[in-house]
This record gives sequence, structure tokens and C-alpha cells, in this order.
Amino acid sequence: MEAIRTELKPGVFLTCLQTDKFKTACLSLNLLTQLNRDTASLGALLPRVLRRGCRQYPDMEALSRELDRLYGARLDSVVRKRGEVQCLGFYADFVDDAWLPGGERLLEQITGLMGQLLLQPFTRGGLLLQSYVENERGKLLDDIRSLINDKQAYANRRLTEQMCFGEDYAVAVLGSEETVGSIGYQKLTRYYRELLQTAPVELFYCGSAAPERVAAALSDALATLPRGEVNFDIGTDIRMNTVEETTRYFTESLDVTQGKLSMGFRLGDAMEDPDFPALRVFNAAFGGAVTSKLFENVREKLSLCYYASSALDLHKGVLLVASGIEFDKYDAALSEIFAQLRALQDGQLTDAELIAARKAVATDHRAIADSPAALESFTLSQNLLGLDYGPEEFAALAEMVTKEQVVRIAGQVTCDAVYFLKGKEDEADDGQ
Repeated sequence: MEAIRTELKPGVFLTCLQTDKFKTACLSLNLLTQLNRDTASLGALLPRVLRRGCRQYPDMEALSRELDRLYGARLDSVVRKRGEVQCLGFYADFVDDAWLPGGERLLEQITGLMGQLLLQPFTRGGLLLQSYVENERGKLLDDIRSLINDKQAYANRRLTEQMCFGEDYAVAVLGSEETVGSIGYQKLTRYYRELLQTAPVELFYCGSAAPERVAAALSDALATLPRGEVNFDIGTDIRMNTVEETTRYFTESLDVTQGKLSMGFRLGDAMEDPDFPALRVFNAAFGGAVTSKLFENVREKLSLCYYASSALDLHKGVLLVASGIEFDKYDAALSEIFAQLRALQDGQLTDAELIAARKAVATDHRAIADSPAALESFTLSQNLLGLDYGPEEFAALAEMVTKEQVVRIAGQVTCDAVYFLKGKEDEADDGQ
């Protein structure tokens, strides 16, 4: 399937994948804005409030009835973080027109409903409804507070906050309790109006409809979208080097029974002219696959952890390692993770390890083509990275990555910060 990308109006871009592979079609709308501490919570809250109702369907009950009428279509609010860009809006999936009886068409009805939610929200006196804002603000606060329940995700977030302090990347996609608590309906309305004027918009469609029809439907749905001076000056600042010459270490104590070790690395000069398939293969060889050095050695052979894996953010140029360990194995696990990176830097990568890493990356990317939602997420990232090839081409490029490329990338990687979440009892033991 070929992606066709067009600009519908200033700063409004549509990527269309025409295919008859799926019984369901998907459609997404993302407003793009710079992620920062002052507005992150506003961006996280806005699509939730807009999803509460529009002029024609002023509440959740009316919206639910309409979605049921549209053969059980789903339309949800979304907020995502891509590097230092916040992407907020809506995602819908619905029965593809090719599978409907009597030539009925859902596409135009779904695009129309999405356009109404964005451009014709249910208001009072020209302002977003106070009760909707307060209700969704409470839910957002609950979501932020519940993040601590996933201790590894919490450890990764705390690492990012410490490692990238002063960078937009340190800001959580949902914002913070403090900033959410200060949002009122008037403040959110002002932010909403400004965003409509200035935010670039990324639209995505995957289904059997022709690109020309999709473009016409979305052009009609967004005909009244106000466009001012679109802010194209958004993006991610990539720091090539670590903040300090030596790795920084941070420790925190909570009531946990398993230690959470998170390590943050900068990819350095590998991000000067990044080879994204090669970067993915490097990650798979290091810790991003079950055949990786971290899995095979730190977890399986040495039993130093319950799990150990690595993940890349290619938008920011950082590599995160996450591991669950016994408190007393901190030094050994940390030392061995560093040792496995040094092994790659020294060229210790067998043909079997390289083939397994390439296969893992290729298989993962070919699987993207089997899911409209995965295609949507992949395409959004590709567009933000300025790349124009699909998952199949990415997979083919990954299969051509050489050992020399992997070793070269490994040689650029440096550890910026280490965060360890340990138990309170362990803290008491340290003090004896």
C-alpha cells in the first residue's frame, strides 16, 4: 500500500493509505504543539473536553447513540508525545465502506463528526462548558496520580526528568498535578482558540476509500478551521553529548519489593545523520529483543535481574534501559549492563546475533502492516521525522544492516544518567 500525502489547507496535511486489506478503516486528527511545562496539561485536557460533546450531540449519551448508529464506530481522544512534540486530537475506527450493505458510506459521516467535535464544541457564552472542564480535569488528575502504580514506568519517567532537566523532553505528556490544578474553563478556551489558529495538523486515513474522496471529505469537515500564522517552528532539540563528563546517579526510595533500575544514554554523533534502520538493529542487538545481549547475558546466563531491556526514542536520540532487580544486585547488574555495551563497542557481535537482531526489527516492522492502528502510529512518527518510507521498506533496510554499522553506533553511545528506585527497608539497611 502506498502512502499519498497532500496539504489540504495551510499547515493541514493528510496521509492516505488506500487498501482493501482490513474490514475496519481508521482516521486520526492530530494537532501538533511544542511540549513544555506551561501547556502540556492544557494539551492533555483539551481533547478530553472536546470529546464530551458538540452542538449537534451535546453530551456523551447523544454521542454514544450516534456512534452506535454508525455501526458501532469508536471515536476517542488521544494525546501522545513524540520527542518534544505533543500530538493531541482524535482517533476513530469504523467499519470500512466496502463491507457495508447497499453501498452505504460511513467515511463522510465519521469525518463530519470529528470535524464537529473539533470545531463546534458544546459551549456556553462562547466558552467551553465549565462542568465538562472540571469533570475531565479531575479524571486527568487521577490518571497522573495513578502513574506511580506502574513502578517501572515511574522509574523511567523519573530518570527522564533527572537526565533531561531543563529540556522539553523532561515534561510528561499529561503534564503535572500542579499545572492541571490551575486550569479553568476560560484558560482552556483561550488555549483551544490559539491552537486552532497556529497548530500544524496531521491527518491520517487507512481504508478502501480513494485518496481524492478522503481529501474531499476532510476538506469539507474542516472547512471552518481558522488558520492564522501556523507555527512550524516546533520540533525536538537533540543533545549530542551528555550533560556532564561523568555519568550522574540518582536514587529514590519507595515502598517497593523489587528494585527498578533505569539508565539513560545519549546516542551522540549517531544522530548527526541518523541511519534509523541501523539504530533499530543496534537496539535489538543490545537490549531490544529476546536474542539481545542484555536478555541473554544479564537476565538468562547471570540471573542478575528479572528483566532487562532497552528502548530507543529516535525523535530525541536517547536510549533507555529498564531492569527489575533485587536491591542487593544493583552494583552487579549495573556493571554487567555497562559490560554488554562495551562488548558491542569492541565489536563482540556474532553473525548469529546480528542476524537475529535484523530479523527482530524486520519482523516487528512487517507486522505493522497488519494493523491500521499500528500503521497510524508509525506514519505519524515517520512524518515528524521527515521520512517517507513505509514499514516494508524499513524492514528491508534493516535486513541490510552490517556489523560495522552496529559497532559504529555503539561507539557513539554514552551513559548520561542512572536512576535506581529501591525499597524503604533497603534504605534503612544502608543506614545501619
